Formats: sequence, structure tokens, C-alpha cells
Amino acid sequence: MTDPTITGRGPVGVQYHQFLVTDPGGPVAGEEIAASQTGLVGITGSDASIHTGIHTGDVDVTVAAHRQQPLPDSGEWEEIAEISLHSPTGTLLVSALMTDLEQELPSLAADGPGHYRLRAHARGRDLAFDLAPDTITEHYLLQCWPAPPAPPHLLRASDAYGAQLRSEQPTSSRVIQHTPHGQTAREADILRRRPQPGR
Repeated sequence: MTDPTITGRGPVGVQYHQFLVTDPGGPVAGEEIAASQTGLVGITGSDASIHTGIHTGDVDVTVAAHRQQPLPDSGEWEEIAEISLHSPTGTLLVSALMTDLEQELPSLAADGPGHYRLRAHARGRDLAFDLAPDTITEHYLLQCWPAPPAPPHLLRASDAYGAQLRSEQPTSSRVIQHTPHGQTAREADILRRRPQPGR
């Protein structure tokens, strides 16, 4: 059964194009993961960071803590990416970069201390890029479940901001779904030039 054991939703404050997933007892990974690997989520310092189109303001975030791997949400998400996290205390919380949340969201760690997989879904990141809108323009779904460590994984890539982040350095991420009309010319060229199996 993949139904979430815990869910929550609320506004989350963004500063400098990001909000965080943290464990209050220690780092969530042993090494950093550049956001350019997925264009959406990375690890900097001791926290996972979700990269937003807006510079400052609020975004709408839904969290879903699972005990087994769920399917990606079938909604109209523009970007979906996964990374692995470790929770030393069994508490993985969404937090703002420099302020407290008005309403704390439930922990993403449904199974206590240990290794988890975090899947981030995003839409709306291009609508108010680099601005500080008064209304919410971006929506996120964070799914999390117990899982052994694995490399970052990109499931869907179709917004311009994600393409910009991914172009910052060569990546080893594997794209398994891509909306063709959302590709930039650079992404289309990269996909066209990559070596094909058996050639």
C-alpha cells in the first residue's frame, strides 16, 4: 500500500530562490549534491534545498510521508526529481531559509531514523521568475519514503528555470520523461548528441 501515512499542506516562505528540508539533529547527507544535477532539488551544507523560481515570497507546499515507494503524482507537474536523504533523528521538516514557518508541516520521515528518498514535484516556477510576488504562483509536492541511498534521478523536466539550472554544469542525471515542447534548444541538442545504446 502506498497511501501516505501523514500529509500536510501550507505556505512556505522562500528566500534566495529556495526553501529547505532539514533534520534538526544533523546533516541529511554525507556529501553535497548540486541543484544543477536535477534542476530542482539538491543538498547544500547540512540541508536539502528545493529551488524555486521566485526570489522571495511564499509557495504552496504539500508533504506526503509514505512507508513504501509511491508513484509520482499524476498532476500537471512541470518538474519531478528525486534525491536520497538520511535522517539521524527520524524527523525531516520543511523549513524556510531564514525564518520560521507560520504553520509547521508534518515530518516527512514516516519510519523513524534512517535513509529516505525524497521526490519533489514543482509547477509554476517560470511564472514570476526572480520576483517577489504578493500572491502564490508556485506549487510543490514532496513525497518521502524509506529507501537505501541512490543517485539523484530526474523524472520530468519541462520548465525554463530547471533547464537553466541544469545547464550550469555537466550532469549525470538520467531523464526518463521530458515534455518535448518544453525543451530549450540547448536541452534538445544535448539529448540529440548523447550516445545511444548499441552505437
